[in-house]
Amino acid sequence: MPNRKTIEKARKDEREGKSPSTQAGEHGARSAKQAIAIGLSEARRAGVDLPPPKKGKVKESTRKSAEYAYEVGQGERVPRRRPRVSKAVSEVLEHEPKDSASHEALSRQAKRAASRRTAGERSKAAEKAAETKGGSGRSAAARKAARTKGPRGRKEAARKAAETRAHHS
Repeated sequence: MPNRKTIEKARKDEREGKSPSTQAGEHGARSAKQAIAIGLSEARRAGVDLPPPKKGKVKESTRKSAEYAYEVGQGERVPRRRPRVSKAVSEVLEHEPKDSASHEALSRQAKRAASRRTAGERSKAAEKAAETKGGSGRSAAARKAARTKGPRGRKEAARKAAETRAHHS
């Protein structure tokens, strides 16, 4: 079972309207993908409304595991035993790099995943992200966009920031 702190952080993210994947925590892992997988599994057990993947999207064993974790988190099933990671696996994970879940690594993974999505899906995700960011977060993002883009990007970023301010005020 995820620890109390993880659950509290996930509940806070949920109250703020953040996406289920944001509600998942960071762990020592071999890759960003693995860190995300561990976080999603913990989040499901903690009660985050994150349905398991559809058939054919992932390995059947992964889907079954996600389904089990989801049912436990939603209170539809009582776990038979406490989920236990063997000592050997725990020790291996302890020696894995912590930077697998660094901002850079997770960003690279997110970009790879986004590249497999359609423009419409990416746009919808960006709209939701803007809604849950809050005013100060939006203006910080706009400042960063202006700083990191070229001259044409700055005009576009300024236009979007003004549009967003008008939309949210």
